[in-house]
Amino acid sequence: MHLTSDVITLATSELFPLQRVSFELQFRLGPTLQGKNVRVYTNYPDVGEHFDRHTFKALEWHNPTGREDDSDKFCSLDLQIAGSYEYYFGHGHEEKSGGGYVVVDPVLRSGADNHHVPLDSITIQTYLSKCLGHLDDWPDRLRVAKESGYNMIHFTPLQTLGKSRSCYSLADQLSLNPEFSPPGKNYTWTDVGELVQKLNTDWNVICITDVVYNHTASNSPWIKEHPECGYNMVNSPHLRPAWVLDRAIWHMSCNMADGKYSAMGLPAQVQNEGHLGVIRDVLWGQVFPKIKLWEFFQIRIESAVEEFRDLLTDGEISSCTFSFFLSSKSPQAILEACNLLWGRLEEINQEQYQQILNHQQQVNCIVGNVVYERLADHGPKLGPVTRKDPIVTRYFTFPFEEKSLEDDLQMIDHPEKSHHFLALNGWVMGDDPLRNFAEPGSNVYIRRELICWGDSVKLRYGNKPEDCPYLWAHMLKYTEITAKHFAGVRLDNCHSTPLHVAEHMLAAARAVRSNLYVIAELFTGSELIDNVFVNRLGITSLIREAMSAGDSHEEGRLVYRYGGEPVGAFYQPSLRPLVPTIAHAMFLDVTHDNECPIKLRSAYDLLPSSAIVSMACCCSGSTRGYDEMVPHQISVVKEERLYPKWSSDAQASSTGEVNLKTGIIAGKLALNKMHQELAYKGFNQVYVDQVDEDIVAVTRHCPSTHQSVVAVCRTAFHDPKYHQYRTEVPPMFIPGKIEEVVLEARVIDRHAGTYRKCEKYINGMPEYTVEIKEHIQLRDSGVVKHTGVTSKGSSEFVEEIVFERLTPGSVIAFRVSLDPKAQELVGTIRYHLIQFSPKYKPGSWSNQQTPAILEKPLAQMMSKLTLADMNLLMFRCDSEEQEDGGGCYNIPSWTSFKYGGLQGLMSVMADIRSKNDLGHPVCDNLRQGDWMIDYVSNRLVNHGGALGEVGKWFEEMFHYLKHIPRYLIPCYFDAILVGAYTTALDSTFKMMSSFVQNGSTFVKLLALGSVQMCGVGSSPALPPLSLALPDVPYRLNKETGKKEQCCVSLAAGLPHFSSGIFRCWGRDTFIALRGLMLVTGRHLEARNIILAFAGTLRHGLIPNLLGKGICARYNCRDAVWWWMQCIQDYCSMVHEGTAILHCPVLRMYPRDDSEANTPGTPVSQPLFEVIHEAMTRHMQGINFRERNAGPKIDMHMKDEGFNVVAKVHHDTGFVYGGNRFNCGTWMDKMGESEKARNKGIPATPRDGSAVEIVGLSKSALRWLVDLNKKGLVEPTHSADINKGKEVTVSYEDWNNKIQAKFEKNFYVSHDEKDPNEKHPDLVHKRGIYKDSHGASSPWCDYQLRPNFCIAMVVAPELFTVKRAWEALEVTEKKLLGPLGMKTLDPDDMVYCGVYDNALDNDDYNKARGFNYHQGPEWLWPIGYFLRAKLYFAKKLGKETYEQTVYLVKSILSQHYVHLERSSWKGLPELTNENGQYCPFSCESQAWSISTVLEVLHDM
Repeated sequence: MHLTSDVITLATSELFPLQRVSFELQFRLGPTLQGKNVRVYTNYPDVGEHFDRHTFKALEWHNPTGREDDSDKFCSLDLQIAGSYEYYFGHGHEEKSGGGYVVVDPVLRSGADNHHVPLDSITIQTYLSKCLGHLDDWPDRLRVAKESGYNMIHFTPLQTLGKSRSCYSLADQLSLNPEFSPPGKNYTWTDVGELVQKLNTDWNVICITDVVYNHTASNSPWIKEHPECGYNMVNSPHLRPAWVLDRAIWHMSCNMADGKYSAMGLPAQVQNEGHLGVIRDVLWGQVFPKIKLWEFFQIRIESAVEEFRDLLTDGEISSCTFSFFLSSKSPQAILEACNLLWGRLEEINQEQYQQILNHQQQVNCIVGNVVYERLADHGPKLGPVTRKDPIVTRYFTFPFEEKSLEDDLQMIDHPEKSHHFLALNGWVMGDDPLRNFAEPGSNVYIRRELICWGDSVKLRYGNKPEDCPYLWAHMLKYTEITAKHFAGVRLDNCHSTPLHVAEHMLAAARAVRSNLYVIAELFTGSELIDNVFVNRLGITSLIREAMSAGDSHEEGRLVYRYGGEPVGAFYQPSLRPLVPTIAHAMFLDVTHDNECPIKLRSAYDLLPSSAIVSMACCCSGSTRGYDEMVPHQISVVKEERLYPKWSSDAQASSTGEVNLKTGIIAGKLALNKMHQELAYKGFNQVYVDQVDEDIVAVTRHCPSTHQSVVAVCRTAFHDPKYHQYRTEVPPMFIPGKIEEVVLEARVIDRHAGTYRKCEKYINGMPEYTVEIKEHIQLRDSGVVKHTGVTSKGSSEFVEEIVFERLTPGSVIAFRVSLDPKAQELVGTIRYHLIQFSPKYKPGSWSNQQTPAILEKPLAQMMSKLTLADMNLLMFRCDSEEQEDGGGCYNIPSWTSFKYGGLQGLMSVMADIRSKNDLGHPVCDNLRQGDWMIDYVSNRLVNHGGALGEVGKWFEEMFHYLKHIPRYLIPCYFDAILVGAYTTALDSTFKMMSSFVQNGSTFVKLLALGSVQMCGVGSSPALPPLSLALPDVPYRLNKETGKKEQCCVSLAAGLPHFSSGIFRCWGRDTFIALRGLMLVTGRHLEARNIILAFAGTLRHGLIPNLLGKGICARYNCRDAVWWWMQCIQDYCSMVHEGTAILHCPVLRMYPRDDSEANTPGTPVSQPLFEVIHEAMTRHMQGINFRERNAGPKIDMHMKDEGFNVVAKVHHDTGFVYGGNRFNCGTWMDKMGESEKARNKGIPATPRDGSAVEIVGLSKSALRWLVDLNKKGLVEPTHSADINKGKEVTVSYEDWNNKIQAKFEKNFYVSHDEKDPNEKHPDLVHKRGIYKDSHGASSPWCDYQLRPNFCIAMVVAPELFTVKRAWEALEVTEKKLLGPLGMKTLDPDDMVYCGVYDNALDNDDYNKARGFNYHQGPEWLWPIGYFLRAKLYFAKKLGKETYEQTVYLVKSILSQHYVHLERSSWKGLPELTNENGQYCPFSCESQAWSISTVLEVLHDM
């Protein structure tokens, strides 16, 4: 579970249920919290501790790598105790920044062996306890559940009932119903507990019961003694107006019953609309005017004003209030203030009066209730209004003799009487279930919106036990009794039970029984609100009703909604994000709240609808009476008859006994057994097929054995005797081999008499029974005929089924296995997948004829691959693939994968897998043919060598895969890929540095950028190395057959700079080389790249565009300095790294005017001499014109731009150069728009001395001086041509000169009169460092850009610590974006943060992407900014450094998230402003990945 700062807004409405077995819950930091001091607290108890939901403990953080970043940091809980547990977290000064709940499911057990009962195996039957008779008779009546195959019994409350006889209106929550004890006996809770235990042990039946917290019976003795436990007129005076109205309506009822409205045309028997109109007239004309409800809401103005007058006169009102009312204390002023108050109070009274008139729309509620109870066909039709059946149910108790309304109203002012006027409970349609409708602020009672239960008093708990001690203690004892004897509870009226009360009681229940099973039925109308209750209370299963479905299609949809994964679902990793889900369901074919399904549908539908419910992958169940086909609703209030007993000899006409021939009991037994078997054996995948409007086929599938059970159910929502159903049923094609018919059953008529309601027993309809066969062969079926095996392609074997007697009310279930060949193939695949995970062991099959290539572990083959091989195995974008004559795999009408290698597939499959999106185009493509499968293996096989061996492994694995059923191919294709991919990752990291091997997930993801960017193409991208150089890789050229070097080259970015002459760039290569090659441990390959570029040195520069050396362009001033920085880094980071200085360099251009590959003896020299040449040429001054200058090499550049200049300033030592028509640094955008007139004009020429070049040259000089002092290199000087004379300048003098002059020329001081400042009028930000010095356009020097951060990292000695820190703070405030650094100060007049290279308009600053480096946020500079922050923070002390580390981690967390989610598995070149996606950026850029990795390395 990832913690983020916004989780608190979602916490209680998202559901995270966990099974207790084998689960560890980890909390990990989301991107908004990484880098912060986060504390996580939970009330989950330690081992042996008592759970207290108000007691929280802090969890300990674990960081497996113990370094770098927070990507792997976690704290965990080993979940062993069922219940609901809260967590919250805070950071900084915030104690509680967010939080949520986790629900841990109980482990249920039954039987003498105490075996585990999976939740999805539960089949439950509900009993009205009052209908079970004496406790001695319970086993005979409950045996019906056992013999019907149920493994759980739900009892309605067993306590003493109230006078209404409702099962849920309890007179005493602590006493067992005395009706359960026959004469001469007095059974107790202990006896009940013993029976419950016996049912569990002997019958394997678990028992649960209800708890009712929201109300008590109105005749409960204890409520009379403790009226404070209810809402009365003393503790709830806000209900007084509603009580007055209730009494008035009662007296109106009495008047109707006594015929007092007959003259008005209103008899006691309401029969038509006219009578309803008179009721309205009486209410409006007589009742409301008489009780004057508005007076309860009126202010007594006269007394209030008089009191106000006295306060003003006596000066007892505060001065501020006094000045508001009075300008003076004169009598006249006081009179004016009183008049003002009088007028305002009259306005308030009028507003309240109008509100009461609005409340009196309760007339509609009253009349609507009368319509339902007395006129509606679906209502109870109560008959005449009497005192027993008043016009509407009373809302309050009135335990006194009947008197006049006037006498009643006088009692309200007598507390000893009015505290017995208690509000009754009920429910409010469409109300907020999280609100208590009896509390102040609710108008439910006065508006008559309550559907009232006239026998139940609503209980008033308050906010804590101290608010009503007796009630809390009473209900706590009730809870403990229940939990002691029952394995679980059903929370009755859960949606109206105060959450804090239920939390308290369930915590007490779980203290008694830790594995308490909790179910509830919620009527919130919202799954999000349902989740609030589930989370807070730890509800295990929510009751869902099949009767809510209006047709078979909806019934099938509910099965899909409430149970299981889709068939062919993907195998999920062991460690995976915890995603929100819906509550676990208890799916019932009927509840006591439902109308009788025989009346709403037909008797024939009972069996098929039960079958549909039983096939759901969740709890299922029913209510006693459904299976016996009782043709009416069994009322929880009025039903007093007894349930029939079980007797194997019962006659069909018997009303007091039942057996397997009764109703659909035999069918339900078969269905319950099947439901339990499917759960126990792991058939947790579900597919629902709507065959036609009445037929639903439900498949349950086991993902390890790939067995299925397919139930075909023909519903009968209409009675077939009166409804014309189709005579023809569509055939079905069932994949695989049908092993048996598990069951076939249908409801049939029988001659056993017609139904007559028994006075003593709850009897069903004898005229129906079930015709059933179980476990038969297909040839013996009476429902279908088998037409043989057909084939859909080479691997899809199906059996065609034609139905002969699938009549309405029929069910048939097939057990289906894969055909023997497919079963063997799947088993073999699973066997070879065990090397990746033991979860594939079930269903695996060792094949004696295994190909030799599969006998070896894949890891062994992977260990023979190089990192260059891994580039081809894992990555290579489309243009790279095309160089080899191929391309990335493309799915028509969808898109192409990003890579030809495994990562291309894995990036797409990661999202598909987590969502089980089997309808994705990739899955369709896999099911339709073998093209993608062949692509993966052929691509590697064709390459040959060690990669070819891996390709053959895939080829053999895919040989099995191609011949299994097509619906299974996506999940096994993915399983093979995941195994191979993770093995490749392991092998890759083993070849890298210890920093990577021991690094965090973030480090490893970034290190993969090295594999992604570094590869060998079909032709060498680098110039040749010296033949004298050892350990250079070679290969045979496929076309010429000759031996050639095949050194790894580094792509600048994907996909735009990945192949051909545009793959390698000097600047990009050496900015990226330290992170991607040196930090990752690829030292030999780094050496080769350094030496290859050294061989291309010309004019003292190395190329910008390498072009294999032949098409090189020497038009950048900075690449040579980045190259030297990498040599320096190589020497310091690699063991005996200085040896590279003596490595031979094969010079491609021995002289500036040499042609490439000059014939004759190759010129070779040590690397240190090449370095010295570059230094000397700069000191002497570089000034040349590019070869082939003109449109051939740059169609946009003006002629002057081809002139390249790079020199050293004699006074400052700064390297300078360029002109206003070219751009020699990384900010190298050349204008391209003729329309905007910027063509040929650089957007950012940065001529003069660019700050990063000054820093890089200073770093090189410092290093060379140090090497000389260590005696590692000669010479120590550089020749300078000054005024026509050669002057020797030592590296040390040059170094010191830059040191002395840097801050004087680059720092923008706060001193407005700073003598070093040549252009004070151009300063617009102080406390920063200039971007350049001596630019042809002086204002460019003063632009705030992130480039000085580079100088801070490579040459920190140039900077004063305090000044550097201030400059970094300004940079952070102005330039830092979510992923990158703004390339220009947003306050600058030419700033534009959105790069659009396609835009061609007349906007000079934007057209054709002219603003490439004028605002868009580039990623690579952020690495240098963060490294500079870390360096100087350490100089400022521990506290500053720790704060900076938090900042760095927080910033980099965004890169981690992007990297994880990116289908390219890379970091982009740039983003638009504020981190927005830029479609013109490279999706993965080498230097972006590299510099971020360097930050982590520095940490």
